Amino acid sequence: MVEIGVYNTLKVARKTNIGLYLDDGAEGILLPKRFVPPGVNAGDELKVFLYHDSDNRVIATTQTPKGIVGDTVKLKVVSTTKQGAFLDWGLMKDIFVPASQQRSKMVIGAEYFVKIYLDARTGRVAATEKTEAALSNEVLTVKEMELVDIVISRETELGYTVIINGKHTGILYSNEIFQPVEQGQKLKGYIKKIRTDNKIDVALGKPGYQRVEDEAAKILRLLEENNGYLPYHDKSSPEDIYDFFGMSKKVFKMTTGALYKQRKIDFAKTGIQLIAED
Repeated sequence: MVEIGVYNTLKVARKTNIGLYLDDGAEGILLPKRFVPPGVNAGDELKVFLYHDSDNRVIATTQTPKGIVGDTVKLKVVSTTKQGAFLDWGLMKDIFVPASQQRSKMVIGAEYFVKIYLDARTGRVAATEKTEAALSNEVLTVKEMELVDIVISRETELGYTVIINGKHTGILYSNEIFQPVEQGQKLKGYIKKIRTDNKIDVALGKPGYQRVEDEAAKILRLLEENNGYLPYHDKSSPEDIYDFFGMSKKVFKMTTGALYKQRKIDFAKTGIQLIAED
C-alpha cells in the first residue's frame, strides 16, 4: 500500500528505457530515468516521494520536496490562474493552492505560509493558506514544561501564533523572543503555561535549569576561548548579550549565577572570569 505526498520505500520491479517501475502491488509506479540513481537494479529498494504528475498519474521522484503532507512551509508563487496559484515546492511539478484556500489573492513572486495536505476529493497533494483550520486545542496532547516542535504561524499584537507539534496552536510573546523569527520558521520550544480555556503559552528553547545546563557549557567554552575572561555582566545590554552568547539576558544571569555557585566562574566589575581548576 503506497501513500501519496510522503516518502515510500519501494522495490524496483523492472527497468525500462524511460526509467524504473516500482512495485506498488499493481501495474507499478514510474520513476523517470532522470531521477534514477546510478547502479540501481531490479530487486533493489529505493526511498522515493510520490505525487501526481500533470496527467494525474502517480509518479515517483528522488527529488526532495520542500515539504510533505502535514508540513507547514513557506513557498514562493510562480504562477496564478482564476482557479488558484502554483507554488514552487522543489519538484518538477508545482504545488497548487485553490483560490478557496487563500486568505487573499496570491501574487506571483511573493512567498506564503502554507500547509501541505492531501485533497480528500481528488487524492492529490495541495496546499492551503488556512493553516490553523485543522488544528485544535479542544483535546490537548501536551503538558506544561514539555519540549515541543513549533512553527511560527503569523504575527499578532502580542507576538506570534505558533503551531505546536502540528496539532495545536499557541502564543509566543514578543517580550520573550530573543532571536530573529519569521513566518514558517521551525523551532524547538516548550509549553510554558496551559490556561483554563486550553490556550497555550510557549517559549523558545528548553525550560528552566535544563536549559541553563546547556548554556553553561557554552559560557565555559567561550571563556576558555577568550583567555578566561569575557566583558559581559548583569549591567550589559540584552542586545549585546544575545549578539555574543545567543541567549537572553535572563538566561545569561541564571546561567552565570549557577556557575558562580559551583565556583567555576567569578564576577569582576567589568565581566566574568573563569576560575582555574586546582
